[in-house]
Amino acid sequence: MRPTDPEGHGPVRYGPPLPGDGLPVLPELAAVLAAAAGRSGSEPIGGGHGLLEAACGYWDRRGLPTGPEQVVAAPGAPALLLALTAALGGDVLVPRPCAAWWAPYARLLGRPVFHVATPAESGGVPDPYALLETVRRVRDEGGDPRLLVLSVADDPTATVTPPEALHETLEAATDEGLHLVSDETWRDTVHAPHDTVLLSPAEMLPDQVTVVTDLSGAHLPPGWPAAVARFPAHDAGNGLHARVLDVLTALGARIAGPVALAAGYALEEPAPVTERITAAVRLHARVAAAAHTAAVDAGAVARPPQAGRHLYIDLGPLRAGLSAHDVGDAQDLEEFLAARLGMPAPGGHRFGDDLGALRVRLSTGPLLAGTDEERAECLTSPSPLELPHVHRALIHLKSVFDDLRDEAQRWEPPR
Repeated sequence: MRPTDPEGHGPVRYGPPLPGDGLPVLPELAAVLAAAAGRSGSEPIGGGHGLLEAACGYWDRRGLPTGPEQVVAAPGAPALLLALTAALGGDVLVPRPCAAWWAPYARLLGRPVFHVATPAESGGVPDPYALLETVRRVRDEGGDPRLLVLSVADDPTATVTPPEALHETLEAATDEGLHLVSDETWRDTVHAPHDTVLLSPAEMLPDQVTVVTDLSGAHLPPGWPAAVARFPAHDAGNGLHARVLDVLTALGARIAGPVALAAGYALEEPAPVTERITAAVRLHARVAAAAHTAAVDAGAVARPPQAGRHLYIDLGPLRAGLSAHDVGDAQDLEEFLAARLGMPAPGGHRFGDDLGALRVRLSTGPLLAGTDEERAECLTSPSPLELPHVHRALIHLKSVFDDLRDEAQRWEPPR
């Protein structure tokens, strides 16, 4: 079975970064970083005691009891996934689409990557029957699938997988002896936490799941790279923990000392941090809902965003109008929309989706662009979508989609 890789424009080696929040840095967080700026000492590989203890408390509060010996910290989730992939060996399975940074690190190690279809209802977690079929075909052709990476709160689709669907996929993965890495970067950004049930795979399969959380999802600015991983609490987990530390040591993958202190403070979740996360999630949920409405009203297809700071849009129904602008695939669409919108619009091919499908991920952060004062006002305003700079951005977004709808209708053949 041939590993999946976009064609036509050459392989997509590096994808877009995690969507930023478009907001000023939390003052209390900036103060912690500034106070540590004079530190000359180096943070230990895997994280110092304070950061590891803070990570344990973070997972304890989410129903995953954790000891420091189960935790590793690194300068960003990509370093952790690279180390995990190297430590586990074998071929890698990921959903289609998936986070843009998952596949390049397996390819860097020369590991085949196989994309598995997801259900229509949500992304991030493969369909169980498609997973079983993919594993069977890979093994029949001499492959060695060992690692499945998944995401319950997903980038790029911004969906949350229901527990019952997750359970079916985990059963299939267990039957095939796969180790699972659960990317939970966006778990703290669920738009309607009282109405949406998010269950970590580690709660269902505590002995077979390693959790990876990039703190730029909810706790830190993207420019302060820090991430933590939680390993299973048994002998196999201990061995994997040790091998990952070996890889991180070889890479020299240390978190900068000041960033480690800021990360520890954020993971302890004092009131300023939790209040900012709550306000930011509420703001981005409103902006994402408005952007989703603009796209769907114009005839595009998109699942309602449930988490994160982005949404995933299929413009296939508007293909007739886009063809008039020589847009024939996702790379063309990325370039066209980025120019029209004045903001990044990475095509679905960067997330392992079909190059020929007209899909893009849009982020909500750029729709908040303005001065520091304007962006800060978004957090406190009872009507942030009516603030002039946000209103202008949403009107522009709507006008671009409406123009595409009108152009598609003009180019549709008569029935």
